[in-house]
Amino acid sequence: MPQSAPPAAATGATFAAPVSLHGKHVSLLPLSHAFERDLDEALRDGDLWTLWYTAVPEPERLAAEIDRRLGLQRQGSMLPFVVIEAATQQAAGMTTYLNIDAANRRVEIGATWYRQRVQRTALNTECKLLLLTHAFETLDCIAVEFRTHFFNKQSRAGIERLGAKLDGILRQHQFARDGTLRDTCVYSILNHEWPAVRSHLTHQLNRPRA
Repeated sequence: MPQSAPPAAATGATFAAPVSLHGKHVSLLPLSHAFERDLDEALRDGDLWTLWYTAVPEPERLAAEIDRRLGLQRQGSMLPFVVIEAATQQAAGMTTYLNIDAANRRVEIGATWYRQRVQRTALNTECKLLLLTHAFETLDCIAVEFRTHFFNKQSRAGIERLGAKLDGILRQHQFARDGTLRDTCVYSILNHEWPAVRSHLTHQLNRPRA
């Protein structure tokens, strides 16, 4: 049966409209400069900008990065969030819907980073569950995409643990900030796969942790 056409209201502006998403471990709130001090502290937890295969901003470029993301939101191509850790009520990082393609009901989840202390915790699992739930169940997306550097093994493993499947590798896709050429791994979750992925992520959140 063919997919239904996107509703007339499915535009970049509606996909990029600010929204708050809440879970047990994390809340995703609209990004603003009000969180800049917390985000600066989070960046310094692990010196995240020093990883050559990521695009995490240096502390002195944080304000400009917030401005960049908010500018893309105004254009309808990005919806940026600040990631708030429930236990501390402090900012733990940033994430976004980017490359919004409202006409085709597709988004990419990316431009994500977390302070080192919360990496590999339930926070990331719930963050992705909230974003995927909103994408598939509110925005009615037909696909959600993830992209990462070929050499970012930690990110690739995390994406695969979500249940996303590798679509392919874009060879010499982009120049990295150090001038090297990046091969980009492209993953996706399709709308008919979402119920199983949702059950998988919910199970991961509910299982006892050491």
